Amino acid sequence: MFNKILAHSDRTSPRYKWIALSNTTLGILMASLNATSLIIALPVIFRGIKINPLSASSFSYLLWILLGYMLVTAVLVVSLGRLGDMYGRVKMYNLGFVIFSIGALLAGLTWSQGSSGAIELIIFRMVQAVGGALLMANSAAILTDAFPENQRGMALGINQIAALAGSFIGILIGGFLAQFSWRYVFWFNVPIGILGIIWSYVALKEIDIFHPAKIDWIGNLSFAAGLSMLLVGITYAIKPYGNSAMGWGNPLVVWLMIAGVALLIGFALIERKVAQPMFNLGLFKIRAFTAGNMAGLLAAMGRGGLQFMLIMWLQGIWLPLHGYAFTQTPLWAGIYMLPITAGFLMAGPLSGYLSDKFGARPFATGGMIIAAGSFALMMMLPVDFPYYLFALILLLNGLAFGMFSSPNTAGIMNSVPASFRGVASGMRATFMNVGMPLSIGIFFTLMIVGLTATVPGSIYHGLTANGVPGTLATHLSHLPAISYLFAAFLGYNPLKTLLGKNVLSKLKPSAAARLTSKEYFPHLIAAPFKHGLVVVLLFAIGACLVAAYASWLRGAKYINQEISA
Repeated sequence: MFNKILAHSDRTSPRYKWIALSNTTLGILMASLNATSLIIALPVIFRGIKINPLSASSFSYLLWILLGYMLVTAVLVVSLGRLGDMYGRVKMYNLGFVIFSIGALLAGLTWSQGSSGAIELIIFRMVQAVGGALLMANSAAILTDAFPENQRGMALGINQIAALAGSFIGILIGGFLAQFSWRYVFWFNVPIGILGIIWSYVALKEIDIFHPAKIDWIGNLSFAAGLSMLLVGITYAIKPYGNSAMGWGNPLVVWLMIAGVALLIGFALIERKVAQPMFNLGLFKIRAFTAGNMAGLLAAMGRGGLQFMLIMWLQGIWLPLHGYAFTQTPLWAGIYMLPITAGFLMAGPLSGYLSDKFGARPFATGGMIIAAGSFALMMMLPVDFPYYLFALILLLNGLAFGMFSSPNTAGIMNSVPASFRGVASGMRATFMNVGMPLSIGIFFTLMIVGLTATVPGSIYHGLTANGVPGTLATHLSHLPAISYLFAAFLGYNPLKTLLGKNVLSKLKPSAAARLTSKEYFPHLIAAPFKHGLVVVLLFAIGACLVAAYASWLRGAKYINQEISA
């Protein structure tokens, strides 16, 4: 058993608690930056390892490079939070810095090209994800230990807003560094990680008494296998299968999801019988804990996939219509998304501070209602919108999620006994991280359904009107919607790429110039995209309103005063 290192009076000392806040904020910021910095840098990365991102065989690599980090993090955070309770939260957190930095260094050193290079990159990203999961699983518990109950909302607010803001700042950093070398997108994490390693080992201290226990191997393995199968199934459901635009009918997807759900049900039964469970189901008897986590899951589902939709809106339609070359759109999309980050930064610490006085319910619930309103306003925008209106709606959306996230996290962490803060932090992070890939799968499915119903006719008539042979026009019009969505997402002119030089050279110069202009494809896809976007936004509105109801059910301000299991 670890001895208690700091007395209670030292635990709340001004010096140590601010050291803990600044260090954990650095760790969370680094982990969240890495999760999104690749979004903008992917075209440069794929060119660097000599992979055509638009070829059918490369689509799986694209999905795994984008989503593999999220999947590994979602699967591991609970287990690693439990290890923090057992062996020391600071020790596990410090280890996270080490593993994360090693993964970043290896990713930047990727030596192979083609499919081998992509596989290496995916593996090294997963190594980073293990480190990121250690940081995420234990940071909130370290802060809850260090801060007195009347300041936890403010501290957790700053920490959580760093995570939310980092997901958008990462887009900018990835786009900027990719201008020099794709390897820098990974290597910029290394000096930050070294600073974090030194700082955390020197400055952070264990506070509570920890009780080493037997690891629940059966529970860990069943949870990891079940959640992995479920999320991998959802990920592959986005990929076209046979003649279908999506893979929901793929037998592999169906069996992965059935097996995943079965294993998770088995996991719940196992945890009820194990003496020292990994996933403490007893915590769900605490109303504030259950309601906060349900609200967090629904909020992540409402927000997660929308980030990709908005970037595609900017990159595939709005920016080209306003004179930006497709190769320039990834970086500028990140810049034009900055108002949402500003909203996070403005609302997060303030709402966290106020929730310390008045409880989480009014702010978290109000934030979700405002978020639903911002999505409704976004639905009313024309495809070629005035930017100032778009920026104001993004700012409102950022304010809403900042208003929700900090109080909700503080409400969850305040509701559990001190000895369960590590596993509670991991469980909270699991719900959030599961919500992101779920959201992406749902949003892409809804968008593709909308596009598949309307795009083929638009593309066929647009191509044949400019001299493209009917058989080729038919073939291109029936390509999966995901192909041209990701073409725009990766900074390619979709029609120029899909038609190729041979076809374009046989057309009249005026027709070829029209088809490959910046404006033609955006005009072609604008109406179908808006149709799909309305469906996606309706889902986001529904998720936010249910999250608001779940948040309200948490009850009045509640702080668990139990100090041991």
